[in-house]
Amino acid sequence: MSASSAAILNTPLKLACGVTLPNRLVKAAMTEMIADSEARATAAHVTLYRRWAKNGPGLQLTGNVQVDYRNIENPGNVVIQGRQDAEQLARLRNWSAAAKETGNQVWMQLSHAGRQSHRLVNPAPKAPSAIPLAIPGIKFGTPVALSGAEITDLIARFAEAAAVARDTGFDGVQLHGAHGYLFSQFLSPLSNRRDDDWGGNLAARARFLIETVKAVRARVGADYPIAIKLNSADFQRGGFSFEDSQIVAGWLDDASIDLIEISGGTYEQPKMTNVDGAGEAVHDPYASKASHARESYFARFGPEMRKHLKSAKLMVTGGFRTATGMADAIANDGFDLIGLARPLCLTPDAPAALLTGAPVDLTQPDLRFGPGLLGPKSPIKLVRTLTGASSATWYNEQIMRMVASQEPDPNLGFFGAFLNAQRRDARLAKALVSHA
Repeated sequence: MSASSAAILNTPLKLACGVTLPNRLVKAAMTEMIADSEARATAAHVTLYRRWAKNGPGLQLTGNVQVDYRNIENPGNVVIQGRQDAEQLARLRNWSAAAKETGNQVWMQLSHAGRQSHRLVNPAPKAPSAIPLAIPGIKFGTPVALSGAEITDLIARFAEAAAVARDTGFDGVQLHGAHGYLFSQFLSPLSNRRDDDWGGNLAARARFLIETVKAVRARVGADYPIAIKLNSADFQRGGFSFEDSQIVAGWLDDASIDLIEISGGTYEQPKMTNVDGAGEAVHDPYASKASHARESYFARFGPEMRKHLKSAKLMVTGGFRTATGMADAIANDGFDLIGLARPLCLTPDAPAALLTGAPVDLTQPDLRFGPGLLGPKSPIKLVRTLTGASSATWYNEQIMRMVASQEPDPNLGFFGAFLNAQRRDARLAKALVSHA
């Protein structure tokens, strides 16, 4: 790695709200699945985030903190719903303190899974419209359309959760508006078929997101960072488009968003894992406009997105393997921050190496079409649509190893990881349903 790449990655970044991040590397959001049976933060969060913190990323984003016990992405999610007792608040403070004890920042990602809620917790989750996912499997149930009053209540829940985040030491929040979760479902005409004020044209489909940003800002104040994870597109014909994304980004900028993380895809078309899913993927109009090779899955969308922003900063995650590629996205594609997710499950010390110019290998096992039943090198392949999401269980097992003070294992078997995740989900779901 060149000294100039390290210098770029070490540059501080000041946000519109006045907060300054110490460098350009971010531990991107990944679902940890380590909450307890009452959906509370645990000592495992402290262990995990302390390990990542000591290696130097200027910002850590948590994974999927939910605002509704009955509509969660995974039974191991932390949930903030209603008034939090002293025990939960103390657990959250311990988590935030460990995550930023080396001088970096930690922001809480807030989410609602909508129709992508785990069936073991809720077989009839709430969503914009009663349209189930068009993928095989039994993980998700048939959704029930939210009422107008329920939508208004959810806006208030997000604002309250953001206030809890601020009060418990988290330095900012990120709303998860990508990957087919609830905000993303509202934005897409494929999953939002409403004919009221929350559906129809793009402005109406974006209303839930924009109103939530405004409500969060009113609760946390002007000096507190608010970010959004936004799809560059759903990559589905008739879905949330590249053009829609740029327009919504401009609206978010006007609504005082400090940072937009560009991503893409849904469970049906999991481009966030670099996989083609079920159905026909739309043509990417920017793929042929590339003037230089890019490592990142989504960096090519930066130059166009930048044209629609006045003050919001841009972040991109996915596909980075070298410091040169990261520095290139900042220098040439208009990005301000680089997110690292799965590489930090196998190489948790990577940020320290990147920031000092030391060599580091961020090569990942090829799990795009399923690592097989025995491990990444097995010739047995799984269905592409399912493995785009299910490969996350393999990386989550690496997280479980770090929580147990073990080193990541790149030769870990996929089938064993999958079974471990299923057993964990069933156990936590049963307890969580009883608690909710």
